[in-house]
Amino acid sequence: MLYYKKALRKNSRILRRNQTESEKLLWSCLRRKQICDVQFYRQKPLGNYIVDFYAPSVSLIIEIDGSQHFEKQHMQRDKKRDNYFAKLGLRTLRFTNADVFHSINDVAEAIYQEIYTIHSQTK
Repeated sequence: MLYYKKALRKNSRILRRNQTESEKLLWSCLRRKQICDVQFYRQKPLGNYIVDFYAPSVSLIIEIDGSQHFEKQHMQRDKKRDNYFAKLGLRTLRFTNADVFHSINDVAEAIYQEIYTIHSQTK
């Protein structure tokens, strides 16, 4: 089990209750092991962060980025965060809100392909 800052639990619960529309839409595709029979968790604390979606069995994080993530300051934070997770052996897939709203099937397919690749590498 990965370490996480206990103080983040309360915030993660608040985020789960107040999901964005794009998170709700993607969650409808991820919940109940719909993709490759992999269990995802939403708004999961990991280390000093809360990730949008996490699948521990395949060490995969999925992030949905709003427009603020394209500002230089946020891009630097996201890179630092992704590097932190990579050092822990976790892969991060990032999608935009627009990707989720306009191409949810493509997003689900990209997640499926990533999980398929991870499964084939572990065999």
